[in-house]
Amino acid sequence: VSESLLAHYKGQPLIDPYAIYQHRMDYWASVMQDDAYLIAADGWAAVPARVVEKDKKGKEKDKGWVCDLLPKALLVAHCFAKEQARIDELSARFDAASARLAELEEEHGGGDGAFAGFDKINTASVKDRIREIGSDLSAADELVVHQAWLQLAAEETALKKQIRQDEAELDALALAHYARLTPPDIRALVVDGKWMAALAAAIHGEMDRVSQQLTQRVKELAERYETPLPELTHRASALQARVAGHLATMGFVPVIATF
Repeated sequence: VSESLLAHYKGQPLIDPYAIYQHRMDYWASVMQDDAYLIAADGWAAVPARVVEKDKKGKEKDKGWVCDLLPKALLVAHCFAKEQARIDELSARFDAASARLAELEEEHGGGDGAFAGFDKINTASVKDRIREIGSDLSAADELVVHQAWLQLAAEETALKKQIRQDEAELDALALAHYARLTPPDIRALVVDGKWMAALAAAIHGEMDRVSQQLTQRVKELAERYETPLPELTHRASALQARVAGHLATMGFVPVIATF
C-alpha cells in the first residue's frame, strides 16, 4: 500500500508524495500495526470484550464492551445505519429543546423576570411558583413563562429517556451481531471500512490543506499587488512634496534624493 501510494502521487502537481506516505506510516503506527498483530494471532476474528473497571473502593463496574479490530462505531455505521440515524435525530431534537430551555431561562432570569427570585430553576421550584400564582391575573405573563418551561423540560426529559433506551437497544443489537459475522465479512469491514476509509480521509485532508495553503497565498499576493506601481509612485511623490513643504515652512531646505 505504501509503495503504491508513492507511485500514484509521484509527479502529481502540488502534492508531495512523501506527505501522503507519512499519513500511511502514521496510521500504521497508531492503528494498523496493532490490527495486524491481532489478525496474525487470531485470524479474521472480531470478538468483543467487556470493559470492567474498579472504583476507589475496589468494586468492579461494567463499563460496556469494546472490539479493537472491528470497533462498534464501524459495525453500527455499516449494519445499523437506520437505527443510528434515529438516535442522531433524537439527539438533535434534545439539543434543540435544551437550547430553547436555556434561552427561556436567560431571557426571563434577570431583573423582574419570571425566574428572578429562583435559587435554582427546576421542575419542583417552577411547579411551586405556579401554585403560588394560582388565579392571580396580574401574574398571567409569568404563568405563561413557567408553563412553557415545564413543557420544554418535559420534552427534554422524554427525549433523553428515549435516547438512552434506543442506545441500549442498539448496543445489544451490535453486540449480538458480532457472532454472525464470517471472516470474509470481518475482512471486508476492516480493510475497506476501517483502513482504506481512514487513509482516504487522511489523503483528502492533505489535499484540503494544500488547497487552503494555495488559497491563502493567492490572497496574500492579491493584497500585496492590489495597487499598481504607477499609482504607488504617484502617492510617494505626493507625500514627498507635502513633507518638503512642511520642512520649508519650518525653515529647512530638504534635499530631494533622486533614484
